[in-house]
Amino acid sequence: MFYFAPSQVRSDRKESPVHSQLSQAAHISNMKFIILAAVFAVAAANSYKAAEYAPKYEAPKYEEVTYAPQPYSFGYDVQDKESYTDFDHSEKADGKVTSGSYRVALPDGRTQIVSYKADENGYTADVKFEGEAQYPEYKEAGYKAAAYPAPAYKAPAYPAPAYKAPAYPKY
Repeated sequence: MFYFAPSQVRSDRKESPVHSQLSQAAHISNMKFIILAAVFAVAAANSYKAAEYAPKYEAPKYEEVTYAPQPYSFGYDVQDKESYTDFDHSEKADGKVTSGSYRVALPDGRTQIVSYKADENGYTADVKFEGEAQYPEYKEAGYKAAAYPAPAYKAPAYPAPAYKAPAYPKY
């Protein structure tokens, strides 16, 4: 907050010497107040202390739940003649050893058969192919692009442009 004493404000009237002394005293009083307020603010800032306690939050304890391996068995078969999809898969497990097989019809006409086993020694797979790969010979397309007749319209006839020379006035 700033206070302007009447002696600081420009005025066209003359002040009495008593009034001038009073305004200077008020100005000095205001300055003392401002300096005193600044000193208190600095002292208060230096004496501020953060809270001595810190909130204590314990992270939740995560315990991994493990279940004993359960025996299972499944199988499925897909045959769709329209999309040429043909495969099957079957698997069984007793808790220690997992074994199974799957069969897939490949695009080259063969069938891939994979039999696998997974146990404490790792994963082993036996891959076999049935049939012979067939790669048909490429044949050029047996069609010809259509022959279109020439367009049957006449080009528009426009008259040649005729420009007249500008007429300039003579001075």
